[in-house]
Amino acid sequence: MSAKICYYEVLGVDRQADGSAIKKAYRALALKHHPDRNPGDSVAEAKFKEAAEAYEVLSDPEKRRLYDQYGHEGLNNAGFQGGFQDFGDIFSAFGNIFQDLFSNGGGGGQSRPRRGRDLVHRAVIEFTEAFSGTTLELNLPREETCSVCDGTGSKSRRRSTCQHCGGQGQVYQGRGFIRMAATCPVCRGAGSIVTDPCDECRGQGRLARHKKLSVKIPAGVDTGVRMRVNGEGEGGYNGGPAGDLYIELAVRHHEHFSREDNHVLLERKIDLVTAALGAEIEVPTVTGEIKTLKIPAGSQNGKLLRLPGLGFRNPVGGGTGDLIVSLMVTTPEDLTERQEELLREFAALEDEKKGESSLRRLAKKAGRKLKKALG
Repeated sequence: MSAKICYYEVLGVDRQADGSAIKKAYRALALKHHPDRNPGDSVAEAKFKEAAEAYEVLSDPEKRRLYDQYGHEGLNNAGFQGGFQDFGDIFSAFGNIFQDLFSNGGGGGQSRPRRGRDLVHRAVIEFTEAFSGTTLELNLPREETCSVCDGTGSKSRRRSTCQHCGGQGQVYQGRGFIRMAATCPVCRGAGSIVTDPCDECRGQGRLARHKKLSVKIPAGVDTGVRMRVNGEGEGGYNGGPAGDLYIELAVRHHEHFSREDNHVLLERKIDLVTAALGAEIEVPTVTGEIKTLKIPAGSQNGKLLRLPGLGFRNPVGGGTGDLIVSLMVTTPEDLTERQEELLREFAALEDEKKGESSLRRLAKKAGRKLKKALG
């Protein structure tokens, strides 16, 4: 990934540009810096690759969201490597755009190597797994490129030009001035056919397989996170590269803990005496470790106490959240006679204290008035 470039500046669009404006800007740059129009020009080559990288990110809603929110670092942490090593990768990824620009309306675009389809796998993980990180073990059904014929479908790894359409992938029908293009029924638009089908894939170039895959999930992820695993989608067509695999995560609710941003929230019941006099209590953490929490004297119901650094780690950098404990003061039930007697005595003392406080306030007020009168 070209870490120093701004994708919006590369394409010459503002950050509010919609998909059509981004595509239009990329098409213009691709036409300007295309290698066929700038042979041997290293500057044009670099700009051509930069534009492709920018378009790859800004044309994808999820990649664009990560880039807008976290920049290049967010894309890196989501598994996006970025950049294209050669022109073939670019043509495979955006072949439909280049076909529009440079094919002069001819067919046969499907006979070129094409990138495989991206796959999406939705996974549900536990709250504790999202907190500490985990590894998903997948058995992924997908279409893979045939290793015997390298995806060509041919024993000789060569395809023959379709004689029906002359390699165009299209045939024209109609009379007089009205002619309509239709997909060639023989090669199905590929412009080429297999005359010696591969025994392994029977000429299809791909095979249905299950792939066992281990995907590492970083600590701190949350519901809605979409991770990219490069090259683990379906196999390409006609020898093209494989697509990518996207993992969409959902996190199960926890019996005791909840999450707000990167903080872990926990409700903790305490009795009336603990709230009034203060104490040290033990509280659990997400990892199962027990921590000591100091309850200040006079704590009220709903008071929030914080244990720093015991929350979720930010998966794209930026520190770690806290464990925030919300106090729930409980009222005692089924009191004994002695307990009731003590509580009534406590209430009387409270009333007496409030009365003394009122007398002191009146005395102070009278003293101020007398002082003012004596001048």
